[in-house]
Amino acid sequence: MYLESLKLINFRNYNQLILKFHPKINVFVGQNAQGKTNILEAIYLTSTAKSFRTSKDRELIKFDKERAYVKVEGKKRYTDTMVELKLEEGKKKQIKLNGITLNKNSEILNNIYVVVFSPEDLKLIKEGPSERRKFINNEISQMKPSYFHHLNGYQKVLMQRNNLIKKIYHNKKYIDTLDIWNEKLIELGTKLMIERSKFVTRISPLSRLIHRKITENKENLEVKYMSSIELKNTVQETVENFRKILKESLDGDLKRGTTTFGPHRDDLGVFVNGIDIRNFGSQGQQRTAALSLKLAEIELIKGETSEYPILLLDDVMSELDINRQKFLIKALKDVQIFITTTEINCLNELSVNNEYIFHVKNAVVYNESI
Repeated sequence: MYLESLKLINFRNYNQLILKFHPKINVFVGQNAQGKTNILEAIYLTSTAKSFRTSKDRELIKFDKERAYVKVEGKKRYTDTMVELKLEEGKKKQIKLNGITLNKNSEILNNIYVVVFSPEDLKLIKEGPSERRKFINNEISQMKPSYFHHLNGYQKVLMQRNNLIKKIYHNKKYIDTLDIWNEKLIELGTKLMIERSKFVTRISPLSRLIHRKITENKENLEVKYMSSIELKNTVQETVENFRKILKESLDGDLKRGTTTFGPHRDDLGVFVNGIDIRNFGSQGQQRTAALSLKLAEIELIKGETSEYPILLLDDVMSELDINRQKFLIKALKDVQIFITTTEINCLNELSVNNEYIFHVKNAVVYNESI
């Protein structure tokens, strides 16, 4: 799939912006804080109804305005698509898909597929487990909206259970209600863990193959799902194991005031030639592994949905040497790419249509072919 156009009104630092896109490579060049990333953020918003930079909708609305509007039009394999979002201070987002108003924000998922790759993602391997859980959650949610619902439900139940065990620590009379939250936590948590295990099982060989190509067969990448609850042969056995662990860890949970075990403690193990590079790998190994995972994510989405996702490269090209830049573009010949950069020189050896090199300055976007 690819996007044909974008329209913004009062979004971030833009009063109004209308752009037509190339189906392959689109480049936005400009100094920092001019509005380049805002364009990528708007595209991402039409895929997930969320920003990849903030959780506050108010920050998406131009400073001196009360409402904002975002619209994209694109082509999928068998159909056209159009997404519109209206943001208004103090109100819920209004989202339309092909002219039809959606009742829930999550209904926007599984329509426009987007993968974001930024300098922060290059730190995916060396940062804490929460970053790797976020990576897993975002990608599964795009392909399976039901996972998004289970994740939201789990997080709410987890908060309720944590609040309850703090009460129980001071007053044992509340312990009679704990089983109710335990069972809901087990039900939703088991669904999350099973989907995460499937995801890692699929993405691991894809990332391994890509990593071998980048390193010219010198390194072997292995990605493992690291769950605090061991998955058994059947769903019922996993449920019983989860229940057993919650019971055994209750004393520790009461002392800590938090739930010690569950999918909120999951992680990804990332190994190169058998070495855990999260702790013992070089920066180069960590970056190459992160790049391999992101490229594998694209192939996984294509395999699951029959659509290539759109790739947003936010100021990441300058972080990669020319060989990795070339590999990236070559590997993504079938993918629409949006690139932001402060220096066009870093793209000199890449073939880009000049008509789709956009210069951005003070929220004004133009190209030299005009």
